Amino acid sequence: MERYDLVYRLYDEYDTKTLREYQEFVDIFPAVDSRVALEHWQGATEELEDRKDEIRSAFAAGETFAEVAARATRDQAFTALDLEAKYGRAVNVLVLDVDETLRSAGGTDNEIPRETLHLLTEFYDAGVPIVICTGQTLENVKGFAIQGLGSEIVHSGDLSIVYEAGTGVFTPGHGAETKQLLYEDLEESIRTVFDDVRSRVLPEAPEELRRGCHLQGNEFNVTMKPNYETGSADAREVIDEALVYLIDLLADAVGTTLDGDGSNGNGGAELDGETVVDWTRAFYAAQDPEIRAVLEGEGAYPDIDTNGVPERLAAVLERIDVAYYEADAAEIGSLELNKVVGVERALDVLGVDDPFALVMGDSKSDLRVMEWVADTDAGIAAAPEHASQDTLEHVLETDELVFDRGKSVDVLRTVYALNRLARLG
Repeated sequence: MERYDLVYRLYDEYDTKTLREYQEFVDIFPAVDSRVALEHWQGATEELEDRKDEIRSAFAAGETFAEVAARATRDQAFTALDLEAKYGRAVNVLVLDVDETLRSAGGTDNEIPRETLHLLTEFYDAGVPIVICTGQTLENVKGFAIQGLGSEIVHSGDLSIVYEAGTGVFTPGHGAETKQLLYEDLEESIRTVFDDVRSRVLPEAPEELRRGCHLQGNEFNVTMKPNYETGSADAREVIDEALVYLIDLLADAVGTTLDGDGSNGNGGAELDGETVVDWTRAFYAAQDPEIRAVLEGEGAYPDIDTNGVPERLAAVLERIDVAYYEADAAEIGSLELNKVVGVERALDVLGVDDPFALVMGDSKSDLRVMEWVADTDAGIAAAPEHASQDTLEHVLETDELVFDRGKSVDVLRTVYALNRLARLG
């Protein structure tokens, strides 16, 4: 309990709120060419150091407590203590989703806040690798990563990008392992299905859907995005329609592939197109209640027993993921290629042999990574308050690291304090 007593003393005896305000000002002060502004920044820096010196001289581990007080609130510091007591180790890698996690259309104007970016650089300076784990394309992620974190960090060899939800991994500075196209390891029949869907998805779409959607520029996954503001009623309507269309197109591509190799799973007879569509709709509706709700709402739900799905058809569908993100995207991907597979490959390239990760995310694809670290005692999980229900339930059942929309920095501050306190041994 001695460490808890010291933290009580730290927050009871010192004006830590003002200390944090000085620290935040010094950290994210904008680069301006103004003598007066620079003098103001220098004065704040000196005041910050004076206040830290008071704490440094009052505690045996003064540097640790000064840094904790300058970054973390009282509640965050005690949460850090609880995590250290529970796990007995520091976080040694960050695994971070981007959209609606680090940034939020509703909370941060879809920009990663400067205080979040700065704290990420603090982790990097402390030797903690960063894995950006997202469903976005590589080019999009590289762009904002370089803009936000700087080219030096992105190309340092200590940052990896798992993109398109695990279809590829990009880790600059690692020679032949820099870019790994994981989808190239899939069976040719599965790649053929994706190639078929991708080549037809927009040309064969109904005119209204073509006007309302665009195809995200993925290397492998097929993702339909709305031409309306994410989260709007128009976006929701068009993505619901796109989900039904994408499932039906997938059904046709899989049926064609099975007919072509003679393994249709229907007693040797050709698969009937309408029946395959119904089976495929029913299959994915049974997998995900959100998909079922959309199919029902669109009048496209087949009330049939999924036990009737031919075995060989089910065997293919079980390898292909259909994902629905309300008013945001409809997507197909490979269940053999997910964020867990990508993160494992990224950690291998980064040389993180015994990971204890902070996993932050909001969706079902992030949940898989959270469950993986929980099952292997390899980390902790955090999610925004608006995360998917299953993701939020997992986080609440583990360490309750739930943060407000656009405030991922709060969890990063907690983990910063955890890592500092863990050094005390």
